[in-house]
Amino acid sequence: MLYRAFLRVVDRLPLPSLRAQRLTAIAVVLTQAGIAVTGSVVRVTASGLGCPTWPQCFPGSFTPVAVAEVAGFHQAVEFGNRLLTFVVSLFAGLIVLAVTRARRRPEVLKYAWLMPGGTVVQAIIGGITVRTGLLWWTVAVHLLASMLMVWLAMVLYAKISEPDDGVETVQAPAPLRWLTALSGVALAGVLIAGTLVTAAGPHAGDKSIERPVARLQVEIVTLVHLHSQFLVGYLALLIGLAFGLYAVGISAPVRKRLFILLAIVCSQALIGIVQYFTDVPGILVVFHVAGAGACTAATAALWAALRTREPLPVEAAVGQPA
Repeated sequence: MLYRAFLRVVDRLPLPSLRAQRLTAIAVVLTQAGIAVTGSVVRVTASGLGCPTWPQCFPGSFTPVAVAEVAGFHQAVEFGNRLLTFVVSLFAGLIVLAVTRARRRPEVLKYAWLMPGGTVVQAIIGGITVRTGLLWWTVAVHLLASMLMVWLAMVLYAKISEPDDGVETVQAPAPLRWLTALSGVALAGVLIAGTLVTAAGPHAGDKSIERPVARLQVEIVTLVHLHSQFLVGYLALLIGLAFGLYAVGISAPVRKRLFILLAIVCSQALIGIVQYFTDVPGILVVFHVAGAGACTAATAALWAALRTREPLPVEAAVGQPA
């Protein structure tokens, strides 16, 4: 009943073109990845507790308050990051409205509804992170959830770009699709290990002496080696996938996504190496988080490109009833 009422309201909106739907979906990808990047800015500037409560910034106020205990700069950085949640929510809502109004197929609708749902979950995780005083594992979960949302948003974009009345087409043999899925698992390992490195690293997100942030008590060099080994495995899987795809024949869209992904992963590895030998400067942390989002989106794009929906052949389309 409620959903039918929602549909009646949506039907009064202008019909969005395919281009408008795709642009909105790209905005969803960028905002989901972007808020992770701004979150890293909060971390490296030690502004994680610039707003020490949640959902309010200070007790009794949703906006920053001039207090001696918290510098105005830290308040501005953390509050600015919170404000971006509204931008993320806006595009998450717009993509639901766009695909619903366009009466896209159920698969697209399901992915679209994951965007506002996931944003709400992310906001709750963010609240838990603040209320626990930036406990390291809550920060890790927060970033990993963002990367999951980037993956889903990228798959949503790919689904939107496909025709609803198309025919499912496999672009690569099953073993290579499984190899791509395995590379996604390896990427997850890289991301998890990366959050552990951060949890033991120099950027705790806050420098309060009275309330020091609890850190992961593991030797950081050990964690860096773990992180790098996952990265080597991830890259090796992608190289093996490249050889396999070229052996069976590869379409232009798949080739483009594969090359982009390999370039991003190599760039990300270079940033990580420079970070390690320069004592993890804050600016490189920000670029590294941006690279993590780019790796996630590019891997998701490659995965989605291996099983697509293609337009019906002309003769089949002509034979369909009007």
